[in-house]
Amino acid sequence: MSTVKWSIDPTHSEIAFKVKHMMFTNVTGKFQNFTAEATTEGDNFENASFEFSADIDSVSTGNADRDGHLLSPDFFDAASFPKLTFKSTSFVKKDEGDYILTGDLTIRDVTGSVTLAVDFGGIAKDPWGNVKTGFTAEGKLNRKDFGLTWNAALETGGVLVSEEVKLVIDAQFVKQA
Repeated sequence: MSTVKWSIDPTHSEIAFKVKHMMFTNVTGKFQNFTAEATTEGDNFENASFEFSADIDSVSTGNADRDGHLLSPDFFDAASFPKLTFKSTSFVKKDEGDYILTGDLTIRDVTGSVTLAVDFGGIAKDPWGNVKTGFTAEGKLNRKDFGLTWNAALETGGVLVSEEVKLVIDAQFVKQA
């Protein structure tokens, strides 16, 4: 069996996150510029490896002021730490179509382990003959574990921004020749 490389199709992929604001609504953000690749043995994704990188300055929440704050030293500090990276350490099949992806996520030069539940969508050829595969991955992390500690107390109790961040990733990969 030969090693196969897969590259992300950014036009059919989304790397998003959700964070509670004022502890009762979610704010959604995503990275507009990113790259990713997977390496497999043939078309078998069991034990595949994944690498991902996003440009921090491509973060978008749909609000320019909030995006500017996220780029500042209060959060991502994009000037000092321009990339977010992920490198898998394991990709284990639970049952048909369900996997557990574990890897090292680095934000602001802080690396921590993250585990994601992955729904494998299968493999198919598109109308132009490209072999593609798709995944949906979800998980949670504590942003403070990665140096994203800014917050503001609310006079009613609680804080402005949740420590928990939900990750929601829809990724389509193209098999490389």
